[in-house]
Amino acid sequence: MEQIKSLKLMLEALLVATWMILLGVSPVFGQPSHAEVAILTPGVTLTAVHEGLQEGLARLGYKEGKSIAFVVDDTKGSTSDLAPRAAKLLAARPNVLFAVTTSYAVAAKQATTTVPVVFAWVSDPVQAGLVASYVSSKNNLTGISTAPDSLSGKRLEVLLEVAPKIKRLLAIVASKDSVAQSSFRFLEETTKKLGIQLARLDVTNREEIEQGLRETPKGSVDAIFYLPSTLVRANIALLVKKAKAERIPLSVNEYSLVELGSLVSYGPNPRLVGLQAAGLVDKVLKGTKPSEIVIETPNRLLLAVNVTTAREIGLKIPRGVLERADRLVE
Repeated sequence: MEQIKSLKLMLEALLVATWMILLGVSPVFGQPSHAEVAILTPGVTLTAVHEGLQEGLARLGYKEGKSIAFVVDDTKGSTSDLAPRAAKLLAARPNVLFAVTTSYAVAAKQATTTVPVVFAWVSDPVQAGLVASYVSSKNNLTGISTAPDSLSGKRLEVLLEVAPKIKRLLAIVASKDSVAQSSFRFLEETTKKLGIQLARLDVTNREEIEQGLRETPKGSVDAIFYLPSTLVRANIALLVKKAKAERIPLSVNEYSLVELGSLVSYGPNPRLVGLQAAGLVDKVLKGTKPSEIVIETPNRLLLAVNVTTAREIGLKIPRGVLERADRLVE
């Protein structure tokens, strides 16, 4: 009788495992035997986000080409046709759609209410209408909020540690970007408290950035302050060129822009955010509903200083800042 009972249990287990494999689920790990992750990203200086995601999933045991496949749509900074791009990715029926930045996550949300969406590098997902709350999205989305807008004030404080003589600040605002608008409001509040004069340059394309910087008189500002947006990020070289020509600091929100010549950054690191997002994608692939996954914030914020740029603009970085910096770029 015991042998018959054991044989019956083995047959039942085999039947369940067979059905799970047919359904595309690993009976051992509870994840798809071959998962497909679609990625919608602006690329450019945020390429590290989806590269971090892929690295993170590899660390979790997913093998590209065997247990997981990636379909990447890198728009190279263009936001003009996000809806059809998202729809095309979803037509391949991925297990998860990974979206980088707010506008890309919005396009993903509008394109599907069923396929799980994991976002990253999104400022305020609640304000953007992506999720109901940080505790539960109440829909098919989850992800990581980098909150760059509320960090604007702290970034200004860091900039003043680096260059305490700053009295006049130029902020470049992408007027069609909600994150940039919100970031400016936080920045404005801090400048008023600290007695800093704030000049605002609104832009909608590369030509307006070039024109605005060209028409900003030499010596009229003491520093340039980058406000997060896909538009200005894609044209960060223009800000770097202006800052170096004027020999003034350029403050940005993350490390990769310091590598491109900006003076100082304080904020999340794209690669680390991607690595962190891999944990959320893993949960989804193993069957957890996005609405059951709490929206996360970056595990760590980094301070980076470009010491070469500091020398080029004739600025001596205080020793305390150098000792506290997480990254120094030569």
